[in-house]
Amino acid sequence: MIHKDFQCEFYFIRHGESTSNATPGFVAGVDFDSPLTSKGLEQARLLGQRLKAEDVRFDRVYSSSLTRAVQTTETMLRAMGEADRDFPKVDAIIEQQIPGWRGVPTSEALTTEMVAYMRGKGAHFVPPQGESYRIVQRRFAGWLEDEILYNEDLVSKEKSMTVAVVGHGAATQCLLHYIMGFDESFIGKIRLDNTSVSRFRFDHEGWFTICINDSWHIRTAGISGSSGITP
Repeated sequence: MIHKDFQCEFYFIRHGESTSNATPGFVAGVDFDSPLTSKGLEQARLLGQRLKAEDVRFDRVYSSSLTRAVQTTETMLRAMGEADRDFPKVDAIIEQQIPGWRGVPTSEALTTEMVAYMRGKGAHFVPPQGESYRIVQRRFAGWLEDEILYNEDLVSKEKSMTVAVVGHGAATQCLLHYIMGFDESFIGKIRLDNTSVSRFRFDHEGWFTICINDSWHIRTAGISGSSGITP
């Protein structure tokens, strides 16, 4: 049972611009484990500076195990003055995997017939050798439930936490569907810029939305962020 005075504020953060993000026109990117570009590193640094200025302090920090998310987390923490902080690298929150379309041009993969089929299947569409939105949502949400939401050692006590989860575009879109329960047709339509922050509070009454796709730290610096879901 969740204690009436337990609450956790989540910062779901998308990684900075990766080399795959910077190479448009491929439906599943060109590299499974693409690193950040120099622009992506600057985006992460600006995010960390913003969080430090706002006096945000994370009780727990998690990162996807993929390089671009780890680099984002490390750079963010360095800018927050926590360069030596260790954090778990979590396989369960990596980006949606579509190896059958990796390196395949969008125009070649997403034919008129394929798009119609995808719309018909919705979140249960399984791309070539890949994962459906539903599969991604199950692994991400399952990890979150085990780690925090249904962790009796945490939620059964009076406690206030702030948690950062640094991950990916499509995977976070899938998690937002789990949290908010909107129509599945909107999963791919939620804009998530590089290093954007989507904040939610969870307590004994459930989920509450604070903001989605907050990326003013890069906008005010004149640095745009990719909103595509290219891994």
